[in-house]
Amino acid sequence: MSGSGGAMRVLPRPVTFVTGNAKKLEEVRAILGQSIPFQSLKLDLPELQGEPEEISKEKARLAAVQVNGPVLVEDTCLCFNALNGLPGPYIKWFLQKTGHEGLNNLLKAYEDKSAYAMCIFSLALGPEDEPITFVGKTPGKIVPARGPNDFGWDPVFQPEGYEQTYAEMPKEEKNKISHRYRALSFVKAHFASAGYIFQTDGSA
Repeated sequence: MSGSGGAMRVLPRPVTFVTGNAKKLEEVRAILGQSIPFQSLKLDLPELQGEPEEISKEKARLAAVQVNGPVLVEDTCLCFNALNGLPGPYIKWFLQKTGHEGLNNLLKAYEDKSAYAMCIFSLALGPEDEPITFVGKTPGKIVPARGPNDFGWDPVFQPEGYEQTYAEMPKEEKNKISHRYRALSFVKAHFASAGYIFQTDGSA
């Protein structure tokens, strides 16, 4: 992703990562480490419809208004190739309604079980700023659920080149190849090149 054209930008506070999901926050902290100062906050944002990147950008705009500062929002998609990318951004609702078995049943009529996990982070530096998106994808396939049932659809997604599902993989291993890791690597690269300066004196 491109930087900010060499212009320094002073950010009045750490970036607010918008999430109420403890597991997601744990992964983001593990992947980002100390590279970007951020805090987490749960906000009630509307469940929007549309293409994944547009949904993510609009959420970032709304969050930046509520926080009145820099925000990072994340949207996660699970996309079945046989269904032209669905469930996509609606995977949360499909999983709630149908469970892991239901996700497998969606592909019962198709030979093609391939899928990809997609993560989109959108960064808005403030209420007036156009959000920037960072997209990470991990190819794989949909399989009958295996592994701990404590993180969404991880038990039914087996990444390409692995015999384990996300749920069966050690966290450190998953965090090296996941869609979230790939998107966050673009976020880290952006912050490294953009020259943002964070005020840390508490005056803002």
